[in-house]
Amino acid sequence: MNTDLILSNICKYISLNNEEKNHFLSLLEEEHIVRNKFILRQGELCNHINFVNEGILRAYYLNPDGKEATVMFAVKDWWITDMYCFLNGLPAMVNIQVVESCEILKLSKENLDKLYDHIPQFNKFFRILMQNAYCREQLRIIQNLSLPAIDRYDQFVQKYPQIANKITLKQTATYLGITPEFLSSIRGKKD
Repeated sequence: MNTDLILSNICKYISLNNEEKNHFLSLLEEEHIVRNKFILRQGELCNHINFVNEGILRAYYLNPDGKEATVMFAVKDWWITDMYCFLNGLPAMVNIQVVESCEILKLSKENLDKLYDHIPQFNKFFRILMQNAYCREQLRIIQNLSLPAIDRYDQFVQKYPQIANKITLKQTATYLGITPEFLSSIRGKKD
């Protein structure tokens, strides 16, 4: 199991001694998943938070009419889950699908709770992770409400070039809240 990246991610915010690192690593499960497979489907119990070691994942909501709305993407060195359902032990509201074959490190809710008890510093780490995610999502909502689609697209490509070049037109459109046809027309004007 390659653990350098996850330890680097954590050590941006908290310091761990070797015993704490080893304890944390002992709680992780490694999984390799090929493109288009799911690590979580709507309605399944959401009991893991996932760290991306390699690849790209996409979390999206599928409404009763079959329309997709992409909530987020996750690339190397990012965390992903259906946070509300994970924290509350509920069935998932979103699907998490592999966009580009990936390697993830999974931490169960049960092991996260053990981690909080055994190494209290992880309370700080996950608090910072949640704060950053909340700020990112608040900014995204404000931009979606206030910016024209072309500006949202430009900001997405500028902010996340490592994602924009590897996902489909439809996936990008569902993230921006526009139709693929409209996004195609925006991209056509830029060429």
